[in-house]
Amino acid sequence: MRVDRTACPWLIKRFVDPKADFIFVPVEKVGEVVKEERAIPFDVPGVELGHHGDKCSFDAIVEKYKISDPAVLELAKIIRAADTNKAVAPEGAGLSAVMDGISIVAKDDHEAIEKARPIYDALYTSCKMRLLREKHKAEIEKMDRNQQREFLRRKLLE
Repeated sequence: MRVDRTACPWLIKRFVDPKADFIFVPVEKVGEVVKEERAIPFDVPGVELGHHGDKCSFDAIVEKYKISDPAVLELAKIIRAADTNKAVAPEGAGLSAVMDGISIVAKDDHEAIEKARPIYDALYTSCKMRLLREKHKAEIEKMDRNQQREFLRRKLLE
């Protein structure tokens, strides 16, 4: 299971459609199921929400649904690095290893998505924190470690 297969449902549920349901079928049945279920396919060859050039399905969803949250755009780099093995974000190798482990212990795609959700939530928060650190660098440099943590926590909640 590649990273996109768990990252895309997280993205869709969080930023596109919180009520979305996911159906996983063999690639050769995607066209048939799309027609029967009026589904939107993702992360399979030849679909709009799939890989295009150096970009992965996560990127395609971000672009199609015009998701402009800066933390999502940072997270997209990590997802792309893990899914395509391109060194665009150092966290990509770690995410890839974690998703490899989840794919082994999960009984199916739905369980893998559930197990992966807190990881994407944590990475998203980490991206938000990184952006806040950059934005408030001058203020943060004057604080001790505990003050920095509390300051960033407050900023996350704003």
